[in-house]
Amino acid sequence: MPGQMRAMVLEEPGSPLRLKEMSVPQPGPGELLIRVHACGVCRTDLHVLDGELAHPKLPLILGHEIVGLVVAMGPGVDSFREGDRIGVPWLGYTCGTCRYCKRGQENLCEGALFTGYTRDGGYAEYTVADQRYSFRLPPTYEDLPAAPLLCAGLIGYRSYRMAGEYVENLGIYGFGAAAHLIAQVAVAQGKKVYAFTKPGDAEGQAFARRLGVEWAGDSDAMPPEQLDAAIIFAPVGALLPAALRATDKGGTIVCGGIHMSDIPSFPYSLLWGERVVRSVANLSRADGEEFLAIAGKIPIKVEAEPFALEEANEALERLRRGALTGAAVLVMSG
Repeated sequence: MPGQMRAMVLEEPGSPLRLKEMSVPQPGPGELLIRVHACGVCRTDLHVLDGELAHPKLPLILGHEIVGLVVAMGPGVDSFREGDRIGVPWLGYTCGTCRYCKRGQENLCEGALFTGYTRDGGYAEYTVADQRYSFRLPPTYEDLPAAPLLCAGLIGYRSYRMAGEYVENLGIYGFGAAAHLIAQVAVAQGKKVYAFTKPGDAEGQAFARRLGVEWAGDSDAMPPEQLDAAIIFAPVGALLPAALRATDKGGTIVCGGIHMSDIPSFPYSLLWGERVVRSVANLSRADGEEFLAIAGKIPIKVEAEPFALEEANEALERLRRGALTGAAVLVMSG
């Protein structure tokens, strides 16, 4: 086991990540030391980097879509063995005792810790994770495509589940990492998916059509049929009134991001008719187990572009510009 590792480190919000040599972390009770093979690059990482999410651990190693091998274990580990391939998501710890945990809403835990935000993540050659918040991965996915399943897939699936039952026509606003995964789940389950991209994004719309959506168009356009529900993945508040306008009575609009620009005012008539607007916060372990089981059966075609660890800043900038098709994934050498 080496004593040192390379990591891309955030020292202050608003500054680029720095490549540093650091000591390999040691697993504590119930924890796993993981040799990272791949780590997805998520829009939440951009929000942390830009200071839009307050009070991160500093210095911080970003990254919460981690795929790797267990190479050492702390005392009390009983769910995994050395050599197991596992995935580590955003939710890294919950207290188990607060009112939210007691009523089955661990995603809202008052004492939660989050991978790559309040505890170090996977933009590194090694990381430590709590065994209770780590997942076995479907063997049908290699490391590169498995990484985006752990946040784009998981939070996307929770958003999809929150859209409700009796949904035949599903709108998805913003067709990036999460959308391209969940669109495939919805299509496989017999739903008609309507994909909305930023205006004029012909490439993104063609990408959505290749994945089997019913229709793809600009985010300011009306779909050919009214929607039963819509999920907004793009962090653009102005999309909420647009989605309400496109959604039929009784439909739910799910805001699937952790951050969104301000929502402009809109007439009450857009909300009337028992339309529902809701956000999604974090994820639960049950979401992960359910989604990964589904992903192992479909299977989902994951569009992922590899980057070297030291190219993390480039990957983040490409994500910021919307210059990716699918997801970006850091792949560790060796």
